[in-house]
Amino acid sequence: MESLFSEDFYQEPHWLAHRGNIILFNCRRAPDADDSERSELLFRSLSFERGEQAFLRTADGVAVISRKPSARVDIIKCQCVTVVQRRASAPCILVTRKSETGHSFQYSVLTLVSFDRLEPCIEFKLPYQINKDVHILRGPTVLWGHEGGIFFTSPRAGGVRQVPLQSSRWVVGELSPHRGQVFVLGLRTLSDECSGSRPPGKTFGCLVEDGQVFDGAVVIPHPYVSITQCVLVLQTERVHGALKCSLVAATSQKQLVYFVNGLVKDVCELPLEQPESIRLVDTGRTGCLFVIANRQGRVCAIWKDTFQIASCWSDVVSVYVDDFLRCGTDQMLLVFGDRGVEEQLLEKFLITDLCGISFSSGRDTEAPKTSPLPPENYALTLQALESRLQSGLTMLEELQREVRVKDRVVQQSVRALTDVASGREPAVTQHQQEGLVSLWDCDDESKDEASDDKMQDMPAVSSKPQIDKLWHRSTEGRMVVGVILTTDSSVPMTNVSLSVLTETSQSSVPTVIQTRSQVFWLSAPSPSSSSSSSSSSSASTVPEPPAKKSKQHNASRPIDLNTRRLAVTAVTKLTPLLNSGCVKCRVMLHYVQTPDAFALASNPKPVVLHCGQIALDIHNDLHMQLLKNPQLKTDEIREDLMSLLTVLDCWVFHIDSPDYSLGDIDGWIQNSVGCKKIEVSPEYLLLNSSGSSALVLLQWRPITPFQGKLSVHARQLQLFQFLDLLLAHLPASCSVQPVKGPVGQDPVKILALALEKELASLRECTTSLLCEDQEEVKKNLGHEETLAPGCVEGLQRCREVWQRDVERSRRRLSPLVDVGRYRRIVQSISKVQLDGDLAALLDTHG
Repeated sequence: MESLFSEDFYQEPHWLAHRGNIILFNCRRAPDADDSERSELLFRSLSFERGEQAFLRTADGVAVISRKPSARVDIIKCQCVTVVQRRASAPCILVTRKSETGHSFQYSVLTLVSFDRLEPCIEFKLPYQINKDVHILRGPTVLWGHEGGIFFTSPRAGGVRQVPLQSSRWVVGELSPHRGQVFVLGLRTLSDECSGSRPPGKTFGCLVEDGQVFDGAVVIPHPYVSITQCVLVLQTERVHGALKCSLVAATSQKQLVYFVNGLVKDVCELPLEQPESIRLVDTGRTGCLFVIANRQGRVCAIWKDTFQIASCWSDVVSVYVDDFLRCGTDQMLLVFGDRGVEEQLLEKFLITDLCGISFSSGRDTEAPKTSPLPPENYALTLQALESRLQSGLTMLEELQREVRVKDRVVQQSVRALTDVASGREPAVTQHQQEGLVSLWDCDDESKDEASDDKMQDMPAVSSKPQIDKLWHRSTEGRMVVGVILTTDSSVPMTNVSLSVLTETSQSSVPTVIQTRSQVFWLSAPSPSSSSSSSSSSSASTVPEPPAKKSKQHNASRPIDLNTRRLAVTAVTKLTPLLNSGCVKCRVMLHYVQTPDAFALASNPKPVVLHCGQIALDIHNDLHMQLLKNPQLKTDEIREDLMSLLTVLDCWVFHIDSPDYSLGDIDGWIQNSVGCKKIEVSPEYLLLNSSGSSALVLLQWRPITPFQGKLSVHARQLQLFQFLDLLLAHLPASCSVQPVKGPVGQDPVKILALALEKELASLRECTTSLLCEDQEEVKKNLGHEETLAPGCVEGLQRCREVWQRDVERSRRRLSPLVDVGRYRRIVQSISKVQLDGDLAALLDTHG
């Protein structure tokens, strides 16, 4: 790699940032082979090297634009946009060639498909020259204004078309990337063919590609359209057919305005005039920044969350946003210098994200200029401090209340001990009311204490997990029982499952119901929430008092690093349980507690723990709140989600797109399919089209921009319907491979395999009956003597051969089969048919 400016290579280059590199474009005239001149487009890629603290050249390229000596080629605009055909971002260059007569202009849009190759994308001709107000947007789509009209062209449009919007002042923007639509907002009436009876002077919007007209006030209010300089759309969606949009707009009144559905939500005063561009900088966990720049070299950065100015710069030639350091987040590249001296470019620059990353060259390492906080920020600071003070006072009151409870428990315990030592009868209330517990173990526990004393040199192991909550749900003719446990991660547990024992009114003998269990890992409880009482506990144990529980969690395990939570669910058919009006079910937890490394036991025994009791009443209909409002964040919603994950079958598919990036699959699922995000677990999307039988739970996990895994929890019919929509959306080159299917083999699949095996067996047996021994036929043909056909013996021999062939053909069509062989064939076919009948029976009753 060589340094940037050598041999006077570029004179007036056009710059843009792409994939962490700076790409420069320029046109020049070069001598041709026949002593004439040709017009060339030169481009160069530069990347930042940390060791050199400079941008160094990585690739060069040249493309011939025209071989006509009189043609003049100029670059109108360069922009990095999303190419719909490739579904990836690429640099696009708009160049113009003036005809020899000067009455027409030829325009071309070139796409940089690699670091050394350009491809033509769009070509069109105009009788006038585009001077200003030209935009290169997603598609790529070229949009410009001329004599009060708005024109555009794209690969999909197939030529130059006019937007049905007449306006002297208009605003151009793009909807969110996964929707891929370009819109134009104007202040005047529409053209004659589209205006109708709409009143003049209102704000109208138009989608460029399909010409759809909408009310522009849902994007930007009417008073702001005339002063808006540039916009940046943050999020768009359609709710019940209505467009919902959030964006930021920079105005000529030195304001950055945040709009949500056409309403002003926040305003920030800008320290610069006539802004011309807004860019978004994603710095990772620290937040996002808006970068606003103007033609006078002023640049400012504004925090997205607080909508306050973070820093300002002046004398900036250009500003770019990309991952120049290859660290996974965005940075700003601010280029300083004299605009008239091109040799000084990229000698003074600053790479920063205002969050700890800063690389400077040719400048003093002074801190960036930060604008003083406006007066309203002090009020916001005071409100935040008051909230923190109120929260601290509330926590202090809770601690004081807990101390009083502990003091009362200690006093009651001391009084009880004094009475016992004096021989008096303890005059205390019930231990459950006062929160007192026995200080001595019962007789059964004392027997285990002797054996525990022998292992006092061994590490302590928790004997039982703590039951936090027990719940149940009923859906699609099935009942789901769930238990939330808190265990010690230092004590391994395996083979965790639940069993359900029913107790009906007719019989007192419990009956074990066949269930299928599943385990979900939950986030560990925080120290503040660990002292709260559990929702349900074992019916055979007494709940611990709050004071003792607080002491255990805060003293013996102050940080709870070894605590982990899991939910165990079990699903069973609801029909056997509804024999009576009310059924009581006991829930038992089964697990195997693996001993530690110091234990000498070789075969650990399974442990059974009583979790509690539930009552199932057929007269009470249990509705899932998740199906009504997935936006809620409650424990009941989380339990509904785990219940659905237990009941529904799960398929996992690996999606690979070798030619195109997959884009925003998660956004397509929400907007096109109509799924809703579940707030308690945002990685899951819910599709509830018509009742619980048509439920679909989706989870999209991107691996790379070209690969990902899709988990579908649904019935087989809904799975096929969703896959049909997905395959219609994905490119034809994508491959969708199943990775994991539902637990157990599908009865339909078993039936299909049995029928296929039956057909193959019938074909093989029939073929074996109709086929004759070919070796015997060849042997008979080999012993036949060839005689002259003219003699009598020859004619007689030919007649005999013909008669044998006729008899052989007859036997082949109606063969005589040996009885033993026929019996074996019938037994084989009957066995295969029985397997098919059994598979059909399972499929019918499944």
